[in-house]
Formats: sequence, structure tokens, C-alpha cells
Amino acid sequence: MRTQVLVRLEKGVEFSFNVDEAAPMAQELARAWLEGQFTALDCEPLRASGKVLTADKVLVVAKAAGLALFADEIWALDYVRAVHGALGKPMIRVDVPAMAVTY
Repeated sequence: MRTQVLVRLEKGVEFSFNVDEAAPMAQELARAWLEGQFTALDCEPLRASGKVLTADKVLVVAKAAGLALFADEIWALDYVRAVHGALGKPMIRVDVPAMAVTY
């Protein structure tokens, strides 16, 4: 089965990644990678309660990374592998302007 992760950073700026080209991270490793990036990029929780869901981390890490990190092939590949490993869905769309992650 083909697996894709689509990331839309802003209008007209979208990246499409095929996960088939690289194995996804194991779920715990993927969550740890996202947590590490959430901290390293000084991301803020989306919810007033301070609770951070995995999908929230996927979204705010993409937003904080921006074009600079997505231009880095190694970082982008790790992000895609982590997103697929953490969420485990065949089609994942990360839409930063809409602040939504859909499957």
C-alpha cells in the first residue's frame, strides 16, 4: 500500500512525501522524535489546558520548521517517518494554514 504525507506550509507551498521510500519509525521512537523537535523548536501547546496531542505536535513542529527545515532532506525524511510512525495512517495531510491534520 502506498503511504503519503502531504505538508502544506502556506498558500502555494506544499510538499508531498512517499513513505514507501523509507521505513516509518517505530511508534515510540516516532513519538520521542516529535517530542524532541517540539522542545528543540520551542513549540507552544495549541490548547489552553496545556495538553499536547500527537497530532498537535505533528502540526506545530511543521509550522516551526518552516521552509528552512523542510529544505533539509535528512530532517524532512525524519519528520515524514516520525509522522507516519506516530499516526500510522496511509494518507496524512498536515495543513499549517488551516491548523489541521487529516487522515
